[in-house]
Amino acid sequence: QVQLAESGGGLVQPGGSLRLSCAASGSIFSIASMAWHRQAPGKERELVADITRGGSTGYADSVKGRFTISRDNAKNTVLQMNSLQPEDTAVYYCSALLWGKDKYDYWGQGTQVTVSS
Repeated sequence: QVQLAESGGGLVQPGGSLRLSCAASGSIFSIASMAWHRQAPGKERELVADITRGGSTGYADSVKGRFTISRDNAKNTVLQMNSLQPEDTAVYYCSALLWGKDKYDYWGQGTQVTVSS
């Protein structure tokens, strides 16, 4: 079992920055990959960025060059978001993919990011 807790959301003006953190606990050594997803009102949830245990990263085209995913240590995953735009407004979820699995089975409670002037 893995537990995830996000922090760092809030309200920011267009062009601003926010830093989201995800703290993992429980069976953290069973985690193969961590990711951030987001869901805007009326839209499907989408993958924003992911990072493997080995440090390989991937990004959605809409956030490339603006967002950076990283791992502080075995427990904390960070999403640095720069040059935020109103279309980035969504609830952001941290998720974990375990070794031997093919989908993200563990999710945090989500944190709201609102980009507005």
